[in-house]
Amino acid sequence: SAGGGLAMATLLALRDRGEPLPAAAALMSPWTDLTGVGDSVKTHETRDPLIHPGDLPVAARLYLRDLDPRHPYASPLYGDFHGLPPILVHVGTEELLFTDSTRLVDRLIEDGVNAELVIWEGMWHVFQLFTLRVPESWRSLRQMGSFLHRHLSRAGVEIRSEPAESEKALAL
Repeated sequence: SAGGGLAMATLLALRDRGEPLPAAAALMSPWTDLTGVGDSVKTHETRDPLIHPGDLPVAARLYLRDLDPRHPYASPLYGDFHGLPPILVHVGTEELLFTDSTRLVDRLIEDGVNAELVIWEGMWHVFQLFTLRVPESWRSLRQMGSFLHRHLSRAGVEIRSEPAESEKALAL
């Protein structure tokens, strides 16, 4: 959530500064609107077992301090997305921040960004963390990996499919 919002804010800042952008980005349940006005903040308040609705305003206040919550580097949803690389967003239907993702992808597409939204039925906030118990988490992570691999390959980035010998030893 916070990582997805920070990734979007970083993309905006890099683009605004004329810095090189990554080939693509994959986001899990990004928190993109620190104003807390998304519909799902109200409609999903008892459906998401991971986030309590009362925690959002506290976290936003601590993060923002005196910054305007509608500043695009704080709440990327309010940014101009022209010129950003392809972006994939995965979100669960039960998430408190569900509409942060749906609104973000709608805005990305409006601004001409190649954006994809994958909605996971019955899943809660960042369900991808539960790989030992939730099969959907593996499917989501594999889809994001495939998306990134495809766009990195198109950008000419060499991708190793097998870990180096030193990495194999660490995996044991």
